[in-house]
Amino acid sequence: MNTVTTKDGTRIFFKDWGNGKPVVFSHGWPLDADAWDDQAFFVASHGYRAIAHDRRGHGRSSQPWDGNDMDTYADDLGELIERLDLRDAVLVGHSTGGGEVVRYLGRHGTGRVAKAVLVGAVPPLMLKTDANPGGTPIEAFDAIRAGVLKDRSRFYQDLSGPFYGANRAGAEVSQALRDWFWELSMQVGLKNAYDCVKAFSETDMTEDLKKIDVPVLIVQGDDDQIVPLDDSGRLSARILKDATLKVYPGAPHGLANTTKYKGELNADLLAFLRG
Repeated sequence: MNTVTTKDGTRIFFKDWGNGKPVVFSHGWPLDADAWDDQAFFVASHGYRAIAHDRRGHGRSSQPWDGNDMDTYADDLGELIERLDLRDAVLVGHSTGGGEVVRYLGRHGTGRVAKAVLVGAVPPLMLKTDANPGGTPIEAFDAIRAGVLKDRSRFYQDLSGPFYGANRAGAEVSQALRDWFWELSMQVGLKNAYDCVKAFSETDMTEDLKKIDVPVLIVQGDDDQIVPLDDSGRLSARILKDATLKVYPGAPHGLANTTKYKGELNADLLAFLRG
């Protein structure tokens, strides 16, 4: 397997497909790099080098007890980029992975990055606070943590419904896709999954967004039941210096994997890469 070992000894698994300008994919919680296979295959088939890693604690990467926070996720991404000596890369992040990308750019700058893509991404801040009144109350994240500890297998099965919009009338979402979501989710370490909830919900990335000086494409569905559009993509688009927001009517959080929307995302991604 392709892996890099970080400064604290964590092994990070990654896929490396194709040749050309690098496109680096960061996945959402509680999945792994496989969640980006449709897009990685697509861009690699169109002359790009697709790289997708499993976040620490997820998939085929190590399951360390510590370091399950957004700063370390970003630093792990930085180590991967440096070890592979990637330049003029396009970083693509979904959900928690979008936070990882934004925090990386805030901490490490854009010296090796040409563009970024955020898909249903958690920035600026998910948690409801006095400064972020439109956010999600802490009780919702406490419920996620409780579900993971009580019966994570059942919790992940149930989560696949709103994640892909399968709970909507007329939804075109197969049971097989929901089963695959469960399979990937069950590979994340329990401690890593638990800690990551705090990382994706309580990390304020407003200042990171302000530092980004490369073009950013923001893609999100207006029926995202996991990361509400009005408190994420729309806010990030207003904070960023150079952002393009594309809202997919009716699309769910996991639009990259749904047969109804992944073709549109692939086309928009390729156009942005070539633009």
